[in-house]
Amino acid sequence: MGKVTGFLEIDREEPRYEPASDRIRHFGEFTIPLAESRVTDQAARCMDCGVPYCHGDTGCPVNNQIPDWNDLVYRGDWQEAARNLHSTNNFPEFTGRICPAPCEEACTLNLEDVPVAIKTVEQAIADKAIRAGWVQPQPPQLRTGKTIAIVGSGPAGLAAAQQLARAGHDVHLYEREPRAGGLLRYGIPDFKMEKRHIDFRVAQMEAEGVVFHYGVNVGVDIPLARLRQDHDAVLLAGGAELPRPVEVEGSGLAGVHYAMPFLVQQNRRNGGENVAGEVQLSAAGKHVVVVGGGDTASDCIGTSFRQGAIAVTQLDVRPMPPQLEDKLTNWPNWAVRMRTSSSQAEGAIREFSAGTMRILGDAGGQVSHVECARVDRQRQPIEGSAFSIRADLVLLAIGFAGPVQEGMLAELGADLDARGNLFADTMSYRTTEPGVYAAGDMRRGQSLVVWAIREGRQAARAIDSDLMGRTDLPR
Repeated sequence: MGKVTGFLEIDREEPRYEPASDRIRHFGEFTIPLAESRVTDQAARCMDCGVPYCHGDTGCPVNNQIPDWNDLVYRGDWQEAARNLHSTNNFPEFTGRICPAPCEEACTLNLEDVPVAIKTVEQAIADKAIRAGWVQPQPPQLRTGKTIAIVGSGPAGLAAAQQLARAGHDVHLYEREPRAGGLLRYGIPDFKMEKRHIDFRVAQMEAEGVVFHYGVNVGVDIPLARLRQDHDAVLLAGGAELPRPVEVEGSGLAGVHYAMPFLVQQNRRNGGENVAGEVQLSAAGKHVVVVGGGDTASDCIGTSFRQGAIAVTQLDVRPMPPQLEDKLTNWPNWAVRMRTSSSQAEGAIREFSAGTMRILGDAGGQVSHVECARVDRQRQPIEGSAFSIRADLVLLAIGFAGPVQEGMLAELGADLDARGNLFADTMSYRTTEPGVYAAGDMRRGQSLVVWAIREGRQAARAIDSDLMGRTDLPR
């Protein structure tokens, strides 16, 4: 694949960022794309691997044919590369921006810490395809007469809706929020992915026949039973929104909030939605403490700086990871090693092995400090290691416990798995209630956007097969 000796002759190169001092002044994307010729060079580095782990389940849940489109880009056939990429991934411009790229971890060249810049090439292909007009609606030639309701317009719901509409079914997508996208729109900050990308896909899907119903909270505004009655199949793709419970003294103080309301409100502002009637969550002029070490915590950091925070401290209960992993132990799997996100690089103070002992407030009930202690590998506090951090705003980014049970799932009454997710296997995607399917985070728990797209596509194939007795949709 690519140039036979490319990996020996060409260095790995990634897009640059705007300087932190500039990018924190706006909420737009700040990556400076590589010139097309330099993307071609990066694609040329792809090796002729005997077993390319990058495009198997280890590296890419949607099984992107990475060596193939790297070779096509190297040879200048960008249009065929775009066709190939879209054959496995409905929304490569999403994943090219926000996927953490397990494919690069699984790249053979990562054994030398210089993997092929797969994510960079993927985004370049997707963006060029849209600019060039190669991405057009694909309405079906024949209609099946079957109707399908999908609840939730996150990446799983969107992918399933597009696949089923192209198969000729009448697809109705129900979304609680005013616009489509789920956490892609309301949870992912604009500086990581501007929402025009979602709008483009929504317009494409509408032209393909998908009908979007906004502001409809199924299980609250309308019963799920109505959807089951009016449609031949129902797919639940509502995500895993229930936040993990906080068991820290002082978590009820004013100024202590879960991460998602903070991120969602800023995205609503950026999108021009009216948030005047809400409690205003802002880091402007404040000392911010973010509890948690994942991507959501990083998003809180970047958003806080853009809102005008004085200082941002991140508390990660995990020990500081090594700078480099042991390749012989980890490769081709995702490795735990020191990573610095663009948001963390904007000036965050990072505290590792930092347990949050309690949150303190002033006489008026407003948060003032976070009491911490160093913890051992069992996450038990180490004697004599206590320290305190000033905090005017505390954001809890500690993950999600699973889907919300009240409302739709309580009405459905289907079986749950041991973690409280809606039970369905990964072949049929059927729940234990007839005609009802589940996919995405609602089925598997909190996960990556690329896993959601995979599940949406596979659920669409299962539904099409059940309704028609056969299917041509890819798995």
